[in-house]
Amino acid sequence: MTLSEKSSQGDDEASAVRAGYDLSSAKVLVVGAGIMGAGIAQVAAQAGHFVYLYDTKAGAAEAAHSNLKDTLAILEKRGKLGNTPAHDIASKIRPIDALAVAGDAGLAVEAVVEKLEVKRSLFQNLENIVSEDCILATNTSSISVTAIGNGMKKPDRLVGMHFFNPVPVMKLVEVVSGLQTNPAVASAIYKLSHSWGKTPVFAKSTPGFIVNRIARPFYAEALALLQEQFSEPAVVDACMRAAGFRMGPCELMDLIGHDTNFAVTQSVFEANFFDKRYTPSVVQRELVDGGLLGKKSGQGFFDYKSSASTKTHPSVSVASESSPPPTLKRIVVNGTGKITTSWIQRLKDKGVPCSENPQADWTGLQIDELQIRVTDGRTATEMGSKSQSVIVVDLPLFTKPGQALAFAAATTSKPAAIVTAKAWLSVLDYQPVEVKDTPGLLVARTIAMLINEAADAVNQGVCSINDADAAMKLGVNYPAGPFEWLREYGVSSVVDVLENLDRIYRGDRYRISPWLRLSLTNTTVWSKGPPP
Repeated sequence: MTLSEKSSQGDDEASAVRAGYDLSSAKVLVVGAGIMGAGIAQVAAQAGHFVYLYDTKAGAAEAAHSNLKDTLAILEKRGKLGNTPAHDIASKIRPIDALAVAGDAGLAVEAVVEKLEVKRSLFQNLENIVSEDCILATNTSSISVTAIGNGMKKPDRLVGMHFFNPVPVMKLVEVVSGLQTNPAVASAIYKLSHSWGKTPVFAKSTPGFIVNRIARPFYAEALALLQEQFSEPAVVDACMRAAGFRMGPCELMDLIGHDTNFAVTQSVFEANFFDKRYTPSVVQRELVDGGLLGKKSGQGFFDYKSSASTKTHPSVSVASESSPPPTLKRIVVNGTGKITTSWIQRLKDKGVPCSENPQADWTGLQIDELQIRVTDGRTATEMGSKSQSVIVVDLPLFTKPGQALAFAAATTSKPAAIVTAKAWLSVLDYQPVEVKDTPGLLVARTIAMLINEAADAVNQGVCSINDADAAMKLGVNYPAGPFEWLREYGVSSVVDVLENLDRIYRGDRYRISPWLRLSLTNTTVWSKGPPP
């Protein structure tokens, strides 16, 4: 049975039992009045639900309610609340100082401290307060839903309802099923999330769920490259932003907080029985140990103590060369695919004559004796074993014109070859940035690893292809989903990069997902058709 057939079967089964859980007019209990809990209460109230808001800290629920009144008033002035007055929405939220008051709730959502025993104790207590038909939802971002349900009388009514911060703004909700979660309960939360204006995705309760699992390589590859002295954090960020990411990994880790990011990585690492793919970084541990936590401490990869440095990071200078070297004899565009098609068009637009060699077993430019090759996971030095002038460039498939593109020179390359390569990369509308000759460079290995992690998640039944794409775009604002990238990049190219990285580094970190290997020859694993 294919993945799409399984999904259809699951939808049919859920539809058969969904009628027993109608949450459209249910009262909602939110436990925890911090940033997440208050956000959940606001969204539920804006959707028309009566909301109980509770916190163990005296006065916290009342304070959160007061702040929500102010927030809603501002939104009303900006015309963000439609035809519903802010006062009417705020009046639907009732701060309470005892859980027993909320015995008639049809849905209870916890947003308390991220500790297993605290959540487990809370739900066991709630079972004695709410009715047997009340759905219990946890907003956990990393703890097993199955583990939280251990000890409950009815663990089948417990489900993960993982929102993203800030809750009123972020569209994604991960609907997470533990081993004992009733499919009808998950379906009811999925439907409710839609009615709240969210985009829900189904996930199986495994470490990191969808987003926190698939996103690990975005940080891990940058940290690994920094450890290998690939370049500076500002260069890493510039190259990733050029590939479409809103923030580079270094500035994003500074924003999240290195203590928080390191803790999540460590949690996923331990929960996966110390799988080397999720190994935490000594670079980040040093930052944490030194109290250099990022923006909140005033210093991380970047300095945030001065007003100017909080707004911008060091920029990468644009190469001065902008025209072809006068000694040009001939230029050949090697290989096939979107990269070569784009380069041929750019050269033609600038009046540069070139020939094509689609039969070549590598992608890039041959300029006299110089080869400018797109990385396949090998270093320029390794690629240049039979040629003295080889420059390797990072994956340009997603890089925006005029922005940073990393390149590295083989140890045998002469200085003149580097100057020539920079000039031609500028002609192709890139901002060439020289980095250390490192396997896979940055964008290629990061995107390949993000794809690989998503492929494993699908292979293990954690989520579907479509939900993986939606989750990464909505949960962490990626410019595309991993399987959308895969369709552009091509399975064979991704596998080549990973195989070369695995050969060079060894140790399981870059092992290839069975799903990717299968999809090289079996197109039935694709829901929207195979990649090129």
